[in-house]
Amino acid sequence: MTLLVNEIFYSIQGESINSGRPCIFIRLTGCNLRCSYCDTRYAYEEGTPMDVGEILDRLAAYQCSLVEITGGEPLLQHDTPLLIHRLLENGYEVMMETNGSFDISRVDGRCMKIVDIKCPSSGASEKNDLKNLKRLNLIDQIKFVVGCREDYLYAKEIIKSIPPGFPMERVLFSPVSDKMSSDILAGWILEDALDVRLHLQLHKIIWPDEPRGV
Repeated sequence: MTLLVNEIFYSIQGESINSGRPCIFIRLTGCNLRCSYCDTRYAYEEGTPMDVGEILDRLAAYQCSLVEITGGEPLLQHDTPLLIHRLLENGYEVMMETNGSFDISRVDGRCMKIVDIKCPSSGASEKNDLKNLKRLNLIDQIKFVVGCREDYLYAKEIIKSIPPGFPMERVLFSPVSDKMSSDILAGWILEDALDVRLHLQLHKIIWPDEPRGV
């Protein structure tokens, strides 16, 4: 089982409920979307083939139990669910960030899936597989990256389709860096009394000038 890996690095978790925790990131190569605000275009093509044993050896160098699989789009690679299963079986707490265009039910239910539902300004909203809303586990998260008022209204409408019982504190509204002011987004959330979480990219606050994983 071999995967194409763009980079493996150790940093602070910045884009989830686990924001602020030390985390090992496995960034896989390849993405089926080309979002307008993408900040990891270098992961579209760059990568090194690695088998699971090599990946596990790399992770062992860090004294950290939290791992995030990201991209690119992790589910573009057929063996990603197998990698996640192996990580879980080896005692890691595993997260996976996905662009929401693939069926997330392929992934072990013990993995925390962060489903990034694309809003109109991304240029990829027509690729959303909204059936994923019904495939969520209670440990999963939904993320909307908001770049304008149209995006906010789109996200506000989509959350009406979230199944009853899903914890709304796990629904994240995140402003597009350098495009959407966080205070404006916060004001809209408060004005509409939305039961969602305003979320800022912590790693970009800590390391604003770093273009890649740190």
